[in-house]
Amino acid sequence: MVEQDAATQVMGEDGAFEYDDVEFEQTGEWTLPLGNVVLPGEGTWLPVTSAGTSATPMVKASAFSIATGDLVEVVREPITPKATNTVIYDVGCSDETYAWVELNTLTRAWTLYAASFSNGALTATPSKLWEADAEWDPPRFAVAGRRVVWQVMPSLSGNSTSQHSFCYLWKAGASEAAAVVESPGRFATAPAVSGSTLTLTPRVRADEGQYYGITAYNLNDDCATIVDRLVMPEGVSPFHAVRMGNVFAFSVEADYSYGGLLGSMGTYIGTSSDTSFITVPLEPFANVSGTGERLVVKSRASYYVVDIKNEKYTFLGCVDRSLDYGEYPARVGETNTFVTFATVKNQDTGYPDSVKVRAFNLANATKVPEEKEEGEEGDEASTDAGVDDTTEA
Repeated sequence: MVEQDAATQVMGEDGAFEYDDVEFEQTGEWTLPLGNVVLPGEGTWLPVTSAGTSATPMVKASAFSIATGDLVEVVREPITPKATNTVIYDVGCSDETYAWVELNTLTRAWTLYAASFSNGALTATPSKLWEADAEWDPPRFAVAGRRVVWQVMPSLSGNSTSQHSFCYLWKAGASEAAAVVESPGRFATAPAVSGSTLTLTPRVRADEGQYYGITAYNLNDDCATIVDRLVMPEGVSPFHAVRMGNVFAFSVEADYSYGGLLGSMGTYIGTSSDTSFITVPLEPFANVSGTGERLVVKSRASYYVVDIKNEKYTFLGCVDRSLDYGEYPARVGETNTFVTFATVKNQDTGYPDSVKVRAFNLANATKVPEEKEEGEEGDEASTDAGVDDTTEA
């Protein structure tokens, strides 16, 4: 067990990192209509759920390009046969593949579909990857390149609660999916792809107790190889987890009365072999993303950008008038282009009226110019004028 005093806190009274007053190059800003929710994606195209203009369809599957600023409809309505009570429930995409879940709002039965995708449109007939009834939760999934990975887990209520959970992997064009990871219980976190790794948190050491193993798998060999595994303290469930370069970035959303350091609320950065962890001791709101050395941690009103190599940190502010509805990252894992989205309130009415999307280049940070103290001037003429005024007084 990692003890409480083994934390290297980034900031606060015991903070070990130096504040670095830098700002990042903003590479884009776009305004979308109210009712669009931008979800995390790895490429130029980001998945979006868009509110329908009527009750049918209630939700549309869309995509937004940070290269062109285009918002396009990809799947206008559910394709499940006899889809009277069926809605588009969740979406995900890369620049090559688009996936979505359709859910029957009465029976809770669901179907996961995917198809090849390019330039904002499907380029192949959708494939049905999986379907299940209400005994199984709608899948948490991730899309990376031509791959789709998803979890099939028993519902918390029903007749299948004792069944094992599985993570499946499908490649565009394949006739069927493969089960790549089995968990003797539910996975703690959603699948997170970063670079060439997939991070999952299956149950491990099931004969000893309730342990979750934050595990990075190699996507290049379809998860046959475990890159690293960090076993959490017994009974402690991680909230988010992703592999960033050679370290895990993971969070715990509650304070447990046991478990040592990793049983406390916060975001942690480290590996299975570490006896000390870099810690951001704040309530976590989203998964970590960043460049591998410069990690972005979401807090309620801003983002902490943590430079783990140089032991420095800075802030990235949220959009004005977004605090009530929140601003969130549209990235997970390693990326040079950090993207955010927020529902923004109208300045005059106070009601939400648009969605703001921003993009930042994390590799390009510049020092913020120091503000001159009151009375300081930048040239001799101004200084002389100031002396004259004082003399006359």
